[in-house]
Amino acid sequence: MISRAERTVVGEWWWTIDRLLLGALAALMIIGIVLALAASPPVAARLGIADPFHFVNRQVMFLVPALIVLIATSFLSPRNIRRISLVLFVVFLALVCATLVIGPEVKGARRWLTVAGITVQPSEFLKPSFVIIAAWLFSESVRRPEMPGQFLAIGLLGMVVTPLVMQPDFGQTMLSSLVWGSLFFLAGLRIIWVIGLAGIGAAGLFVAYTMVPHVTARIDRFLNPDSGDTYQIDLSINSFLNGGWLGQGPGEGTFKKVLPDGHTDFIFAVAGEEFGAILCMMIAGLFAFIVLRALSRAMNDEDPFVRFATAGLAILFGLQSCINMMVNLHMMPAKGMTLPFVSYGGSSLLSLAYGMGMLLALTRRRPRTATLAELERLGTRLGAPAGASPGGSSGALRPRAA
Repeated sequence: MISRAERTVVGEWWWTIDRLLLGALAALMIIGIVLALAASPPVAARLGIADPFHFVNRQVMFLVPALIVLIATSFLSPRNIRRISLVLFVVFLALVCATLVIGPEVKGARRWLTVAGITVQPSEFLKPSFVIIAAWLFSESVRRPEMPGQFLAIGLLGMVVTPLVMQPDFGQTMLSSLVWGSLFFLAGLRIIWVIGLAGIGAAGLFVAYTMVPHVTARIDRFLNPDSGDTYQIDLSINSFLNGGWLGQGPGEGTFKKVLPDGHTDFIFAVAGEEFGAILCMMIAGLFAFIVLRALSRAMNDEDPFVRFATAGLAILFGLQSCINMMVNLHMMPAKGMTLPFVSYGGSSLLSLAYGMGMLLALTRRRPRTATLAELERLGTRLGAPAGASPGGSSGALRPRAA
């Protein structure tokens, strides 16, 4: 046990980190391994892979560096978070653009790069860095009204969504835009901006619906299931119905044997069939706890950057979770998006570890910085003049005479 009196770097980290948040994230990782054991063997059998635990082993292999990234990132200061995020934003934005040229085409989209035999989705790593840079620009617009932070943030959004639309990846585009819009709202946007941004979003959705065939098909199948193939969604719904409240038991699921992407996008349906609705509600409760806990810490922080960045990372995490679970329950059109820390996927796991590591770093307890008004109030209580410092010398707070 680390003593509270210990002044080492690790000791200070342990006593300032939000241990409830850290524990909730660890619980999700453990649940991810358990569900991988349930969902992955049928997928390996369908793909002709001899080792039934191939995807489980790879998930554990990715989990080790993910834990290292999460813990290492949680040691960073807000200033270092901004600096590292700026560098990583530039790197991964370039890689996202590179997918348009050298990325392999999979199902009509170019979203991946192969590096040293490992397939990487750069847009996954771009999202948390984008949130940090957007939060910094919005915080600067609050701190220094003369700085055109909001206009720079609009340009930043355009830089991100343009290559995502060209890939095309409308799910990541929608997710990034929603998080950016949430930060803009927190920064105090005017009503004219609300109307304008809502109009642009609606126009973009209409254009995508009318001009992109697979978007049209997905929306039509959601609104009218008889208009197309709903095989995967039907299997997902039947998985929940077959599981009931308590589930069929570990390894006893039947629909997972034919459910495509049961170890990735539809792992929540596997959880529903084998472990029941109670476990699904526990998983949803863990996600809700992480988001609400982070938002409450953000609300109480005095630094605008920390406030916006913490809220943005929490909203990003919460929206991705909601999208995955809602698709599994047929509450929105199908969209390939992983369930954070639960679904199989190396790029998703590492990028989430990076984002949640920054969230843990930003929510660490830091010494409160006294403001000038507080110093003056303290000086008044001690009997000093209103403009004097608490130590009795007013020259420290006043410009020196020529």
